[in-house]
Amino acid sequence: MEQQSVTEESSPIAHTDEHTSSKGMLGPLLCWAVVFADIGTSVYYTPGILYNNVQGLAGFFVFLTMTVFILLTLKYAEVTHRFPQGGGVVTVAAQALNSWFGALGGMFILVDYFLTAAISCLSGIIYLSVVIPAIGPAQLWIAIAMLALLGLLNWVGISESARVSLVGAIIAFLSDLAILFTVFTHISFSEFLSLFPRMFAHQSLTFPALLAGFAGSFLAFSGLESISQLSPVMKQPHKKVAGMALFLVVLTVGITSPLLTMLSTLLLPQAAASDAQSGQIISLLAGHWGNIALQTEVAISATALLIFASNTAIIGAYHVFIALSRMDFLPGFILQRNRLRGTPHYSIALATGIPILILILVWGNINILGDMYAFGLLGAFTLTCLGLDIVRARDWRKARQAKKKARLNGERPESNNGQVNDAAAIAHLAATSEQLSTLAAPLPANSATQNRQVTVETETKGLWFKIDFFLGILTTLLVAIAWCTNLVDKPLATAFGGAVTALGMGIAYFNHVRHQRAGKVPVPVVITHIERRAPGSVLAILTARNGHNEAVIQGAINGAQADQPVIFLYLGGRKERETAPRMLEIVDPYLEDTQAKEQFSKAEGLAIKAQIPSRQYIYLREDPDVANQIWQFIHPHDTVIPAEDHEEFKDINPDRIRYELTTKGKVAHLLKQRW
Repeated sequence: MEQQSVTEESSPIAHTDEHTSSKGMLGPLLCWAVVFADIGTSVYYTPGILYNNVQGLAGFFVFLTMTVFILLTLKYAEVTHRFPQGGGVVTVAAQALNSWFGALGGMFILVDYFLTAAISCLSGIIYLSVVIPAIGPAQLWIAIAMLALLGLLNWVGISESARVSLVGAIIAFLSDLAILFTVFTHISFSEFLSLFPRMFAHQSLTFPALLAGFAGSFLAFSGLESISQLSPVMKQPHKKVAGMALFLVVLTVGITSPLLTMLSTLLLPQAAASDAQSGQIISLLAGHWGNIALQTEVAISATALLIFASNTAIIGAYHVFIALSRMDFLPGFILQRNRLRGTPHYSIALATGIPILILILVWGNINILGDMYAFGLLGAFTLTCLGLDIVRARDWRKARQAKKKARLNGERPESNNGQVNDAAAIAHLAATSEQLSTLAAPLPANSATQNRQVTVETETKGLWFKIDFFLGILTTLLVAIAWCTNLVDKPLATAFGGAVTALGMGIAYFNHVRHQRAGKVPVPVVITHIERRAPGSVLAILTARNGHNEAVIQGAINGAQADQPVIFLYLGGRKERETAPRMLEIVDPYLEDTQAKEQFSKAEGLAIKAQIPSRQYIYLREDPDVANQIWQFIHPHDTVIPAEDHEEFKDINPDRIRYELTTKGKVAHLLKQRW
């Protein structure tokens, strides 16, 4: 497990070959393993925590929330293929709304990661005490030592491997099945059915109690967000791979989690009510209905998987820290890497030290940790769902507008000579940007168009899209209701999560102000694909190599008329990565392109000073003919380029050319009167 993460060979990735090998990338089975190794651990501590709040209804509420979990998987599968750079809620919120919402999503998921690392590590040691009872009194300090060791291992550079996750996930799933098989060989089917009325025998299920139980039982499904973090290391096509992986997740979690929660809390009520035994209840269930060998095996496998999940949370947290720092929301020192191992030691220290501090503050009380969980987990779910709804609504609106325009103009989807229309242009540009975002080999212009004829209009005109759209809104409402319920019902979670989020956003705002004073104005939203035409706009083409970007920016701002939108397009260089993307890493080429960020920052500052009301920032990797394709699609009135590079953009066909001498150099305005 040397520093290779998901790959078996740490060979550099070259992104110049169209047929880049997918060796080392994750298929459906390995994606399932990573997600199940996270979400599958929740069953080890959820029954005891839920029983502490809802008693015998714990199983009922997990069954109830399972329906919303299935709806959530549909949305997360779409997030995975729509946002191939990874990042989950950070990327979705930033693209759907703006970068500040991306920062807010980052704070939510960090709260979730901190608590996952703490509760998983502590729970793992609690299960280990089933095998070694002598460690019981020192559980807290052993958990702290284990977290410190995980932090040290990450500093050294030993990271997660999807194949190790696969082994752990299979062992855990088989152990769960063995427990269920053992229990069902000791109770008859009629006895099993009698458990359902027993859940409600001594409980009064009022509407507030129903809401509280529904909201609290989302703890059983923590870990689903991992799938959206795997996009950069996932095999193509993302939609198919993520769909198959999440189908396996729903199947395996659906078989095990609700049944184990129900059986453990109803068949072992005394253990569920005990502070000492509730954290070991799945292992105790195995021992009560099976034998000591099964109890020991479950305890050991649970310990290993829980500590593995804690390490996953640490890795996820420090990658979010890095992404937020690259977005200029957190201090730059977080990006520093030590000279000895090349790992981001400050980021790892924060991702490890904060969970340790949390364990000390709650003094190892796992029920308090469970109550604190709700804020970040459901906050991230809610913001992700809302962001995806906004993106879907934009697509639907664009498709209807395109359809209306085609109907009014009498256009056909494709001309007789095989040249694609606007919709196909959208498909090509979206395909190109997705390939670039995932660091895969970009297809040439002609093959991309021929191979990807899936358009926004095609995707949105079917019945399934409409069903999925409204199911998605329903999912957002249900998750938002659960989050709002927990904000009131779990004040400790609200206080802790709110405080961490407020502190993080305060630091982000301080950094924002500091950058502004230094002349660096952060750009609200940078997109990596072209969504719609902008006829009559000013298009400023910036590149990584010509050295005339400041002149182009100034020329575009000088040439913009009142209410005329200005689009700043940056064509990044073809820089190759030295190593393969790591598991849970957020791979966004723009965030790693310092020069592009500096140029966009200058453009935003000058645009604000010039009071330009509408401006857009687009980042793409440079590719042959990409500038001409974007020009043809956007339909700008004025395209600004360096005067010296006119020949480079010879495929752009303006009606006339106007030259301007700015204080930064000479630029050419390629003017088009009508399209």
